[in-house]
Amino acid sequence: MKKIILADDHAFIRLGLIQILKDEYPSVEIKEVGDGESLIKEVMQHDWDLVISDLDMPGRSGLEALIQIKLIKPKLPVLILSIYTEDLYAIRVLKAGASGYMNKNAAPNELITAINRILMGRKYISPEIAEKLLFNPDIDKQPHESLTNREFEIFKLLALGKTITQIADSLSLALTTISTHRSRIMEKLNLSSNAELTRYAIAHHIISDIEF
Repeated sequence: MKKIILADDHAFIRLGLIQILKDEYPSVEIKEVGDGESLIKEVMQHDWDLVISDLDMPGRSGLEALIQIKLIKPKLPVLILSIYTEDLYAIRVLKAGASGYMNKNAAPNELITAINRILMGRKYISPEIAEKLLFNPDIDKQPHESLTNREFEIFKLLALGKTITQIADSLSLALTTISTHRSRIMEKLNLSSNAELTRYAIAHHIISDIEF
């Protein structure tokens, strides 16, 4: 019997995923959690065959949880789900140790394909991402791709209009740390204001104007 832990802060999404998993694997044991901290706690305390985690969750993000999980249990496979397109996050999470990345708009049968592949010890990536990894990854590289995972997370929050104080509170970091990251982000992207940062994020489909 397979044991899967599912992390997503939206109960209705967890419910849908559980139904898909139960239909395909009737004897599967599923544990659901709603945030990154709970996910890490469960991984530390119990043995699992697979982690399925949302990328954006309250407190510790799915990416942060992934990095911590790979430190605790390096061989535990993690499949990351997200509303963001593969070209934005797939390579980033794969480099962080994920076994696969999938957009939440993918068909249910594609999710099962990804899980089966991962449980066999393989990686799941789309043909488009496979091609990008196969050939020179620096071709057409965008400035935001040079940001570290932490910088990218802060960059997205700044672009959404969050203040330094709000970001510091949500990430449990010092104000000076956030300010330092902001300066590095601005330098790497060659931007001078939060307004420019927001326009950049919208232009590169990192956020949409309907998120405001």
